[in-house]
Amino acid sequence: MLSSSSFAAYIPPGFKPKFEGNLATGAVSVSEIAGVCHDLYFTRGLELKTITATDERNRGGGFRIFYVFGVPKQNLFIIPYIVLADTAEFPSLTKDIHEASSYERRIMTFFGLSPAGHPHPRPLILHENWPADVFPLRQDFNWQERPAAARGNYEFYRVEGEGIYEIPVGPVHAGIIEPGHFRFSVAGEEIMLLEAKLGYKHKGIEKLFENLPLASTLRLAERISGDTSFTHALAFCQAIEQLTELPVPRRAAYLRVIFSELERLANHANDIGFIMLDTGYSFGGSQGARLREVIMRWNERLTGSRFLRGVNVFGGVAKDITPEAGNELEAALQAWQRDFDQVIAIAEDSHSLLNRLEDTGKLDYQLAVDHGIVGVAGRAVGLKKDARLDYPYAAYAELPLEIAVEKDGDVRSRFYVRVKEARSSVALILAALKNLPRGECSVGEQRVKLARNRCAVGLAEGWRGEIVYFVMTGDTGDLARVDVRDPSFVNWAVLGHAGRGNVVPDFPLINKSFNLSYSGNDL
Repeated sequence: MLSSSSFAAYIPPGFKPKFEGNLATGAVSVSEIAGVCHDLYFTRGLELKTITATDERNRGGGFRIFYVFGVPKQNLFIIPYIVLADTAEFPSLTKDIHEASSYERRIMTFFGLSPAGHPHPRPLILHENWPADVFPLRQDFNWQERPAAARGNYEFYRVEGEGIYEIPVGPVHAGIIEPGHFRFSVAGEEIMLLEAKLGYKHKGIEKLFENLPLASTLRLAERISGDTSFTHALAFCQAIEQLTELPVPRRAAYLRVIFSELERLANHANDIGFIMLDTGYSFGGSQGARLREVIMRWNERLTGSRFLRGVNVFGGVAKDITPEAGNELEAALQAWQRDFDQVIAIAEDSHSLLNRLEDTGKLDYQLAVDHGIVGVAGRAVGLKKDARLDYPYAAYAELPLEIAVEKDGDVRSRFYVRVKEARSSVALILAALKNLPRGECSVGEQRVKLARNRCAVGLAEGWRGEIVYFVMTGDTGDLARVDVRDPSFVNWAVLGHAGRGNVVPDFPLINKSFNLSYSGNDL
């Protein structure tokens, strides 16, 4: 248990939190919350991880809104909150802290609470056929009953002027891509405005967390974004382990690194290939798919699941790696590395490929900072942020890792961040195999009992970026609230900015260089 002195440098004047584990949580008056958050964000340089709400009216309270800030390198979280007892209105932080915008709109959509002073308070995710007065994360919402269809109207932003016309794309696309609607406003072929309309994959995930038995919630976490099954489950496990004080064996911590990096390797190889394919460089596309398949087969061999499902358990992992399998994996990864390096060397010999990547889909550094961009997209503009180092978990603090960064924010930069991270993942897995401790890989089948009226934060670096789980329990130790922040929820907000000024045929390449999850966004 950390002492209050660990938090001393990060607590604003007048804020008197309660200290539990690595959290400092406390109430702030509605009139003071903007000042406290400004202090945490600007004066103390903390990172905003999420803003979320709870409905506690059935417990004699009102609504609470939590502002979760992280302390890099310290693995601490400062969480002021406000209570709304007799009002459905709360003060918006967006004009001061721009990245608060999407969180506030999400609270408005799902809880029916209004962010006063928000510059563009449009509903988020739920479509115009959803009733405007039905809020699916309120406690009195009947999650087993489909609401009556509404007939609202969604107004896209418009660019006015001579020669401007619109191109609608989606929501149904060719192939197996998930649904999302993109509206282009163009002058000739130049993109003047690009707006993404999402929400077609909304599944009521967070409400399900409140109603499923605890034993089933881990399987739910694995299915939030299927290509990130392992690391989503890992972030959720870490939050639950905070609430249960379950010890995680050191061997399990190392195994979690190995499996998470295998997941990263498979997806980065896939994206590297598809980025090349979208330029017409078919050699690169086929090689990326082949390299991904090598890793996916190893996933299946080691765990029985190509997507590493059923591997994480509360208090460790359910799948071990035998010494023989470890030796074979080591040899396979060394061969994979040589193969990968050869593919990249051949690709770098293609001037037409590199020319298509350079200066395409550029994201401005300050815009990325203002939106709180995470993961590959953030590191591609020079943001040296990675939860594996900034908030060390599993065994990452014991293994060599250097954050991969580029600086230009274009497709080429996002391509090379992935190339560097793939090489880093191989090195991490090899180091983890070499230093894999002896012992058990889980604490066994002991009953998981959650602490009552507590909250916890679980955080892990998925291959797209940082995944955040805010978990809260109720009076009986049940899951009262699980807020999930996939990296795509943050990064979708800047795709339109990266598209602006490019030509329409470049959009598939730009979109693939971000490769954001519809499902992870449309919870």
